[in-house]
Amino acid sequence: MEIQIIWLFLRHKNLHVIIIAMYWTLDLASKLEDAPWPATKEELIDYAIRSGAPAEVLENLQEIEDEGDVYESIEDIWPDYPTKDDFLWNEDEY
Repeated sequence: MEIQIIWLFLRHKNLHVIIIAMYWTLDLASKLEDAPWPATKEELIDYAIRSGAPAEVLENLQEIEDEGDVYESIEDIWPDYPTKDDFLWNEDEY
């Protein structure tokens, strides 16, 4: 909705802007679960290429602003990534 409003306003002013947004899904993020954490942006891109990750994973990684950061896990890239605790699964019960 908000993107449509911005696009309509810009269209009215004869401006053309492409809005690109990084998006993650559980399926896409799962492609990085076995990545060599901690890793830099370039290391993650290299891993995604070598492991045959979908193009969307590569696109998302390329959109990360590279400030030389080292990422400890997928949660550093996608803070809403669900963990085992989110599923209320107690492994000790089984």
